[in-house]
Formats: sequence, C-alpha cells, structure tokens
Amino acid sequence: MKKQFPALAALALVTACATRPPVPEAANGGAFVIERDLAGAHVARGEFKAITGVHRTFTAQLTGTWDGEVFTLVEDFVYDDGETDKKTWKLERVAPGEYTGTREDVVGEARGFQDGDVFRLEYDVRLPSENGKGRKVRFRDVLANDVDGKVLNTATVGWFGFRVGSVSLVMEPAQDGEE
Repeated sequence: MKKQFPALAALALVTACATRPPVPEAANGGAFVIERDLAGAHVARGEFKAITGVHRTFTAQLTGTWDGEVFTLVEDFVYDDGETDKKTWKLERVAPGEYTGTREDVVGEARGFQDGDVFRLEYDVRLPSENGKGRKVRFRDVLANDVDGKVLNTATVGWFGFRVGSVSLVMEPAQDGEE
C-alpha cells in the first residue's frame, strides 16, 4: 500500500495541474460567441506569466472576420520589451458550437468548442528556441463576456501535464484611433 500512495499522489498532482482554466469571476455578460463577439477591431491588453519568473505584458490589435464558415482573427502583438509578433487564427465551424483551427505556431489542429456561456480553445504550440527545436506546450484558453462588453481570456500553459504558465487578457472594441 505504501508504494501506491506516491503514485496516486503524483497522478492527483498531474491531473490538478492539467485541468482547464476556470471561468473568470467577472464573466457574467451572457454567452460568448466567437464569430460575433470578436468580429471587427479590438484592442487586447494582457500578460504572460511563467513558473520560471518570466513576466511579459503586451498589447495586441485584433481584427476578426466571419465568412459564414471560417472565423479569421489577425493578432498584431507589441510586447513591453518592444518585440512585435503577428499571428493569424483560422477557425472553421465543423458542427454547431465546434471548431477546428490553425495558426502559424500551432502544432496540428486547435479544437474550439462552446461550453455553456464560454468558449474553450485547446491547442499545442511549439515555442521558439535558440537551438531551433523549440518546446511544445499546451494552451487551454477560456473566453467569456463581462457585463461591460469586454471579452475576458484566461489560459493555462502546460508541459507534460504540469502547469508552467498562464495568460490573461482583456479585449474590448477598438475606439477611433486605436485600430
């Protein structure tokens, strides 16, 4: 029995670390529908935190379009250290409330789905590295509306089932001059 306890404790720890992010506390603005709630120009402000102590803030200009089958989201990032990056999501609706998608750094396909009033997006990303191989990590995002018309996005970043980072951001419709 003694040998089973460490294995069960390790399994419980890995399972706890690999769980999906919870719905943000401020999310009570009704059902989030990606092709409706991120269509048009938005500004996102957020931060990435890693267990290594890395902390990066960023702003992103977002432009979302829906053609009836595919939702395209262009993300132009500016990080606090001046680095810039551009990513483009292509999310195809494959069934009511279900999507598959791609982005330049996504390994394989992303999976998006309605989960009550929130939208969840799960995908693997290969992070850039000096040796060119990169490290594959798993993102689990949850997107929700708040009562002020903003979109809240929280994500966990996992590596081999362990939580190694998190992302949180707030997106709001762009005002004149912010696009």
